[in-house]
Amino acid sequence: MTVPGLRERKKQRTRDELTRVALQLFTTQGYERTTVDEIVDAVEVSQRTFFRYFSSKEEVAFAVQHMVEERFVEALRVRPPDEGPFDAMRNAVLCAWDTIGDAITEVVPVELYLRTFQMIESTPALLAVHLRRSTEMEEIIAGIIAGREGLDVDADPRPRIAVAAFSGVMRVTGQLWGRGTDQSLEAIRGLTEEYLDHLGPALAPRWRDRS
Repeated sequence: MTVPGLRERKKQRTRDELTRVALQLFTTQGYERTTVDEIVDAVEVSQRTFFRYFSSKEEVAFAVQHMVEERFVEALRVRPPDEGPFDAMRNAVLCAWDTIGDAITEVVPVELYLRTFQMIESTPALLAVHLRRSTEMEEIIAGIIAGREGLDVDADPRPRIAVAAFSGVMRVTGQLWGRGTDQSLEAIRGLTEEYLDHLGPALAPRWRDRS
C-alpha cells in the first residue's frame, strides 16, 4: 500500500476541514443560509481553494455520504461470485459498516454525520438531490448485480427489482436510526442487519404461515 506524500496529506486535511466546517454550518444555521464565503472564511482559505475540492455547496453537503456509498460499492464488487444477489448486497453493506467508522470519524464526528443526514432529509433542495443520487446509485448497483449473474440489466428486470427492495430497507433503517436514541455507527449496523434479515420473510406470499 502506497503511503500518501506530504502534499497529498495536506490536500486531504484541507478537504476534510472544508467538509467538517461546511457541515457544521449547514446543520447549525441551515444549508440555504450558509454561503461559500462563510465556509472559506472559517477555514481561512480562498474561494478558489474551495472550488478546487468541491464544485458547489451541494457537493460538500454529500461528501461524507458519497464516501460511505463508495465504500459499499467497492465491497460489493469483491464479494465472492457464489453469493446470491441479496447475500452479496447484505454482506457488502455490513462489511462497509465494519470498516467505514474510522474513515467517517477522521472527517467528522458521528453526531455531525447524523445531523447532516437529518438536515438533508429536512431540506427540500437537498432531499431532491438525495433522491436523484439514490436513483443513480441504484442503477450502479443493479449493473454490478447483473454483471455478477451474467444478465443484461436492460433485458432482465430482476437486478433492478432486487436492488429496489434492498434500497428500500436501507432507507427505512436510515430513517429509524436518525429518530432513535442510540445514534452510534454500531446501532445503524445492527439495525441494518436486523432489517435485511427480515427482507426474505417480508416478501413471503403469506405472513400468517409460521411453519
